[in-house]
Amino acid sequence: MQRASGHKINLGLYRITKAAARMFLALFFEIHAEGRENLPQRGSFILLPKHQRWEDIPLLGLAVSRPLYYVAKIELFRSPLSSWFVSSLGGIPLDRQRPLATRKSIRTMVDLLRRGEGLVIFPEGTYYRNRMGSGHVGLIRLTACQVRVPLIPVGIRYSREGLRRRVDIRFGHTIPWESSDRPEVFLASAMQGIRALTGL
Repeated sequence: MQRASGHKINLGLYRITKAAARMFLALFFEIHAEGRENLPQRGSFILLPKHQRWEDIPLLGLAVSRPLYYVAKIELFRSPLSSWFVSSLGGIPLDRQRPLATRKSIRTMVDLLRRGEGLVIFPEGTYYRNRMGSGHVGLIRLTACQVRVPLIPVGIRYSREGLRRRVDIRFGHTIPWESSDRPEVFLASAMQGIRALTGL
């Protein structure tokens, strides 16, 4: 994997953590993934998933074969140990209240996309269980519009099935770029796709 602005996933730790997460989360969740054929095998892309709960991130990581970088709330980076661990697994800190205060993180995201990595951005910004929150266009404007990479909406739905929860993760079709469209247009299309894929 190529280095991007000094931010690089620790593949050894990533594989160990993914294997441990697979065993642990299997006790509580049964994953059903659809639409994996819509994910690029190589090259950069941005996943725009529904955000239901904190488990979305590890469950999404289990559903995708490629290592993913993802935007994480800055609170997870307060302590040195937590910062090292989350960063090693692909986390990129972002101050949700003041995104421009974390300009370095935005530059890192753009550089990662230019180097062919996959990035996860939750457009709602925080959890909205079983309902849709408003999408935030800022990161789309600051990242995807700079590089013009594929944007892929993702639906995530939890339902009770016996002792475990069933998790349906559905990857939608790429939202096509048109030179005349604005970031708000892409976000609106993405949010419609997320709603439909989640079944809300």
